[in-house]
Amino acid sequence: MIDNGRVIDWGKSSEDYGVFRPGPPDSFYEKLLELNIGTPGQHILDLGTGTGVLARRFAKQGAVVAGIDIAQRQIAIANQLAQQEKLPINFSVSPAEQTSFANNSFDIITANQCWLYFDFNKTVAEVKRLLAKEGVLVISSFLWLSKKSEITQVSENLILKYNPQWDAHSWDGNLQANPAWVADNFILKYWFCYVEEIPFTREEWRGRIRASRGIGASLLKEEVEAFDREHDFLLRKIAGDQFTIPHQIFARVLVPLS
Repeated sequence: MIDNGRVIDWGKSSEDYGVFRPGPPDSFYEKLLELNIGTPGQHILDLGTGTGVLARRFAKQGAVVAGIDIAQRQIAIANQLAQQEKLPINFSVSPAEQTSFANNSFDIITANQCWLYFDFNKTVAEVKRLLAKEGVLVISSFLWLSKKSEITQVSENLILKYNPQWDAHSWDGNLQANPAWVADNFILKYWFCYVEEIPFTREEWRGRIRASRGIGASLLKEEVEAFDREHDFLLRKIAGDQFTIPHQIFARVLVPLS
């Protein structure tokens, strides 16, 4: 993957990703359960699964889960974490655009903070092939609100110092529920959007930022280390041992048009 000319390799950030990116809060999964998503026995495929954050949660809830990602190291960490939790998840290295699963294999397909990386037309076609009758696609995000916290602003400014090509900064939470690309390809069945304060320690926030696209997935090891030292110094000046960061949690539940 390319980010404004810079190669993104999520495998480079896998160790930090597995520890410091636990994914959406409990409230996210509770809202999905209210929509009959993530229930026992459902067959779920998690696209761009990373270290298996959503996949592992759905498996804990009793679903039959598979997860795919193009980054081999991400899948290796996902398997390690699933084994530690004794969760029977089928993780494999695969692009979202062309999988090896049979037609109509899944009741639910999820894509959390990864849909933008896929080839849109090919992935839509693959989703349609894989979903069972009345199956749904869930596209979701879990993003800090850049302008709502001094800590996020300081962290983002430092990311831009080390990686000026990074374009995920200054997020203001502005999202359309049913933009044209959705309306042209899906029926919007449900959606939700809300803000929640997410707790962090300084160490956890440093790890969260190291595991981001702008740092761990993009920079050289020595650049990441230099960034982290400077980040730690700045955080000690403005943040206590524990703090919260406002995050926006958003999800669309979509039925593909035939």
